Amino acid sequence: MLSLLGGVFLGWSLGANDASNIFGSAVSSRMIRFWTAAVLASIFVLVGALLEGEAGIATYRGLTQMTVHSAVISSVAAAAAVTIMTILALPVSASQAVVGAILGIGLLNRQLNVEGLGKILVCWVGTPTGGVIIAILVYKGLSALYNKISANLFQVGIGLRICLIVAGCYGAYTLGANNVANVTAVFVGAGMLTVFSAALIGGLSIGLGILTFSHRVMTTVGRKLVRLDPFSALVVVLAEAITVHVYTFVGVPVSTSQAVVGAVLGVGIMKGINTIRRQALRNVLIAWLLTPVVACFWAFAIDFATHLHYVPRP
Repeated sequence: MLSLLGGVFLGWSLGANDASNIFGSAVSSRMIRFWTAAVLASIFVLVGALLEGEAGIATYRGLTQMTVHSAVISSVAAAAAVTIMTILALPVSASQAVVGAILGIGLLNRQLNVEGLGKILVCWVGTPTGGVIIAILVYKGLSALYNKISANLFQVGIGLRICLIVAGCYGAYTLGANNVANVTAVFVGAGMLTVFSAALIGGLSIGLGILTFSHRVMTTVGRKLVRLDPFSALVVVLAEAITVHVYTFVGVPVSTSQAVVGAVLGVGIMKGINTIRRQALRNVLIAWLLTPVVACFWAFAIDFATHLHYVPRP
């Protein structure tokens, strides 16, 4: 069971980083308290993992042949990459970290499913683009509905808070359903876990990361990329959740970070492009590009280190 600690570590780092993508905009707009968001997110992440996590697990299982040794290495390498970015308060892609680590293992073993990898890469490109498009559509739809409602400011505030909570719970559900494969799919491929036990362990470890280490990065997207009012925060969460859920049906784990940044950019386009903080956007994009490379490097380094042997002097 000690071999699973790499997966638990990865799940913890994923939860710590990706919590910002589901409740960060609501917390940063001060509509929801952090601990309320963290507890709700942890619960619904587990529900999503158990109910809809199987498809993504099947996709990752097909990327390369896994042994227990390679499964542990890929998990630790991906977790190290995500943890580094989390410490830097950058919302990065756990999916990219996992695929980068699996790519490193596949290259070392000369066993890589290029067709499966191509499917994932296409979805990576489509994720932020889909986030932008869906955010624009959701913004227009909710704006039309919002303008028809006759209510005082107090009632509107309560309504927005309730909607943010519901949207955040939906976002947490899709996070668990889509991203649990990042955490434990390699162990299913290595024959260590069943799909159900992988979803359970992965969901619990993601929830642990949300509860213990997500506070710092949760403010990054909402405050540093574009200023969000409560209404815009609701649009971002809904657009991100819908985008990720679409790819859950396809069976490809994608980046909630890419989906939410796409959604934030969509809101920025609707509010005026000058509201987008380009330096923060540039930093996020750099982190996206570096994450799979760093994870691949860690996979190479850890595998090399585990094969070193001490030869005593005669």
